[in-house]
Amino acid sequence: MNSVLFITIAVTGLIVAFFHAAIPTHWLPFVLVARARGWSRTRALWVAMFAGLGHVLLTSLLGLLTAWFGFKLNEKASRQFPWIIGSVLMIIGLFYLWLHFRRRKPLHHHGPGSPSQYRHECGHSHWGQWGQRLKDSNLAATGKSEWAVITGLFFMLALLPCEALFPIYFSGVQFGWFGFLVLSAILAVSALAGTLVFTWLTLAGLQRFSIEHFEKNEAAWLGATFFVLGALAIVIERGHW
Repeated sequence: MNSVLFITIAVTGLIVAFFHAAIPTHWLPFVLVARARGWSRTRALWVAMFAGLGHVLLTSLLGLLTAWFGFKLNEKASRQFPWIIGSVLMIIGLFYLWLHFRRRKPLHHHGPGSPSQYRHECGHSHWGQWGQRLKDSNLAATGKSEWAVITGLFFMLALLPCEALFPIYFSGVQFGWFGFLVLSAILAVSALAGTLVFTWLTLAGLQRFSIEHFEKNEAAWLGATFFVLGALAIVIERGHW
């Protein structure tokens, strides 16, 4: 096993998984529902962890399919496989960069009336308005049972796999099933930790900290990350580090 390349992939995956969780779809619903229903901070974090586990489980299952495809490809072109991985990662990186410069919009848009839209129009986030809207919604309706609301939050996040991690799974194929298991554990823990950290920070009163710039440029930093990782995969393979 090329330890330098594996560590590089693992660290890249850890960073991507953690900061991908900064996207509001991973934490904002838990904050708003908690406020609408009067949950404690601890209860909101437990619900976020519950939903986050479903999220990382589905992502890991799809990552398994990605790895299986990579294993089959590696069987047919084992000597050229590091070059294939590097080239694929660079192409994915260029695609994300193209998306960024073509659209210049967040990869995860939250629809009309989102906090980003409020900030754009008024210069600040109207959390009170969002809380009232959520109180009037089916998800946070006080007439619904706690488990109905928690189940809704679970499926809302669990059914949205983290597609940004699939290139990481593919790049780790050359390290076999052991590499896949280690990467899966790193990515799952990092993504779940990110969801909990950003949920906690917002519940703790840091909701005015704007991540709109980060969200808007998500495609750019993903593109740059994957392009550099692909280039490193080829350079490290050529140098046999």
